[in-house]
Amino acid sequence: MVVATVREWRDEEGWGVLDCPETPGGCFGHFADIEGSDSGFHTLSPGQQVDLEWEAPGFKQDGYDYRAVRIVPRPA
Repeated sequence: MVVATVREWRDEEGWGVLDCPETPGGCFGHFADIEGSDSGFHTLSPGQQVDLEWEAPGFKQDGYDYRAVRIVPRPA
């Protein structure tokens, strides 16, 4: 896992973009990939730091070369 920063998050659509040196151009993240204490809807905030596990699936996910596999919010 690497440390990433949330660039943008769209609650109404349930996804956003995460930035880190390992995923140039940004990494697509979906609310279902955010770890939390319950199985409900999870959200992130721009500027928030997260631990990110990502993959390069070989196709663009909503315009991004990388997509999150696991997102773990870091304590503030």
